Amino acid sequence: MSTLALSAHYDGEKIQLDEPCRLPSNTRLMVVVLPDDGERQDWSRLAAQQLARAYGDTEPEYTVADLRP
Repeated sequence: MSTLALSAHYDGEKIQLDEPCRLPSNTRLMVVVLPDDGERQDWSRLAAQQLARAYGDTEPEYTVADLRP
């Protein structure tokens, strides 16, 4: 079987796949615990703010003529 990434969650008792998937018995798995969504949302919001700042409406429009050889 080739490498496959599956979305899952922990329901308080066991790990549950978010979508059905047939796995043969004794299939080796690797579990990666992700940070909670709150922290991910904070990082995403910070990244969006910094991009908006870097590419804001007050930024000049550069053209090919502005490039140096």
